[in-house]
Amino acid sequence: MCGIFGAVAPLGRRLRHPDGIERMAAALRHRGPDGERIVGDECVRIGARRLAIMDLTTGEQPFQSPTGAVWMVCNGEIYNAPALRHEAAGWGYPFRSRGDIETIVPFYERHGAAAVEHLDGMFGLAIWDAARERLVLARDRAGEKPLFWTEVGGELRFASEIQALLVYPDQPRHVDRRALALYRVLGYVPAPHTMFAGIHKLPPGSVLEAAGGRIEVRAYWSPARAASAPPRLASAGQLRETLQRAVERQLMSDVPLGIFTSGGLDSSLLVAAAARGMPGGGERLHTYAVKFVEPGYDESRHAEAVTREITSIHHVVTADDAALERALDVVSRSLAEPLGDPAVLPTWLLAETARADVKVVLSGEGADELFGGYPTYLGHRLAEWWRRMPAPLAGVARWLIERWPASTGKVTLEFLLKQFVRAARQPLLERHLTWFGAGGQPEPGLVAELGDVLRDFPAGDPLNRMLWFDFVTYLPDNLLVKVDRATMLASIEARAPFLDREVLELVLPAPSAIKVRGLTAKAILKEAARGLVPETVIARRKRGLSVPVARWLNTGLKPLADRLLHTPLLAEHRSGRVNHARSLWPQLMLALWAERWGVNLDAS
Repeated sequence: MCGIFGAVAPLGRRLRHPDGIERMAAALRHRGPDGERIVGDECVRIGARRLAIMDLTTGEQPFQSPTGAVWMVCNGEIYNAPALRHEAAGWGYPFRSRGDIETIVPFYERHGAAAVEHLDGMFGLAIWDAARERLVLARDRAGEKPLFWTEVGGELRFASEIQALLVYPDQPRHVDRRALALYRVLGYVPAPHTMFAGIHKLPPGSVLEAAGGRIEVRAYWSPARAASAPPRLASAGQLRETLQRAVERQLMSDVPLGIFTSGGLDSSLLVAAAARGMPGGGERLHTYAVKFVEPGYDESRHAEAVTREITSIHHVVTADDAALERALDVVSRSLAEPLGDPAVLPTWLLAETARADVKVVLSGEGADELFGGYPTYLGHRLAEWWRRMPAPLAGVARWLIERWPASTGKVTLEFLLKQFVRAARQPLLERHLTWFGAGGQPEPGLVAELGDVLRDFPAGDPLNRMLWFDFVTYLPDNLLVKVDRATMLASIEARAPFLDREVLELVLPAPSAIKVRGLTAKAILKEAARGLVPETVIARRKRGLSVPVARWLNTGLKPLADRLLHTPLLAEHRSGRVNHARSLWPQLMLALWAERWGVNLDAS
């Protein structure tokens, strides 16, 4: 694991700012505190900051081919590296390391950019091929690891995080208008956009090739193609075995490993599978849970009950207002992109604590989008019933629900019902965005633009289409951003076993009926978990990692919100009549981002 970066000048020219590479390295130090190495010449330079996870003694990057013509850097882990190494050794390739990353080089030499199709893992990688004067960038299938790029004056630059690109004095800092519109509706910016005009996010499952003055971005793996394959998921037992293999693949590490836990189904299943897959069971496993001081948000007792059964080394991290304010300061000061998900704050607190014991953690991202875990999906099922209700009766029901006093609690029935009745009669995608977005009003054409991401997916299963929509938007551009940046700010690596390629290609084509059965979310995952996790965990309603933002905006964050937010929603929220926290928080994060990075939102 590391942070990668580099710059390639146009053919026949020198780098415009050769000292910028060292500044890029400094900007990414948190992603790799264990070392730094930069290679290249006056025309091309690439480098990596290293977080040593595998092959602690010989795994330093960049890796070079035996001829010296190919240089490669990679941020991530390649889980099928043993098979790749065995195959390349049969070709006579002279490995200099024992780890997973070097296996990419011989496959590139043999297959070119198509080498990425052979990799199973999470990665953002860059390859400079001097013989062909070609730069190749690639990103893993689900989008666990980030990779950004920009072209300034014909010079192509890339980095694991945006702030490493902003170290250059000639990098413009203008807001991308479309990205801003998307953020205001979604609370995040979907690929390939970023909030900075001219800086691009390489989409998941994509490869970029730059040579001869041309840049081409293409997909090497398509979730739509995977979802269109014949369904193969036949039983809970098959799923359980597939998940167990995925967890065991991701236990590979030469350093201690832990798991973020909530006491919910996803993390509890990871804990159980990891305990089965580790020598000595759970006794060597560190687990971490957040304890909120606000009772309605605290689930630490559920996590402790699960971990007690496998006797893991359990740690509880308190997220009181002081800790959350400290996390907010670190996140808003450090990252050059606005993150509209408040869960990044407790995630960073977990990672900061975990750094004292481990360098690798497993996390449950992806399970909700694959198996239908959000209340929103149940809402879509209920909406069909609601749309058949006589309009007068529905009107009375909505009138009564809207007059229910507002609550600042976590995912309350009042909140869910109000969200439901406000959008239940809308078309499917508009309804989904109303329930799951950041509350902004979509500009003309924006909903249709977002709907285009589903163009190549099967059309016959409306609920599955919403799961797939979240898989290609919300998951990579919100959840995986949150967990990657939060853990990397604490210099630890996060892995998501639910996003293992074998799991993805088994679950994506499965019909929604085995994922959401009636009003039971994650039905087949719950069946797979039986016998591994307690029945109390399986029966619990999904809560999710959240922060008491509604109350916080009126108390500890009041001065900050008053200074940065200029919207009538804030006064309504303060009155207690309406809970606007879901809309106000992304706006606050946007304002903090603009202030930190010197961006004029009004001029966009």
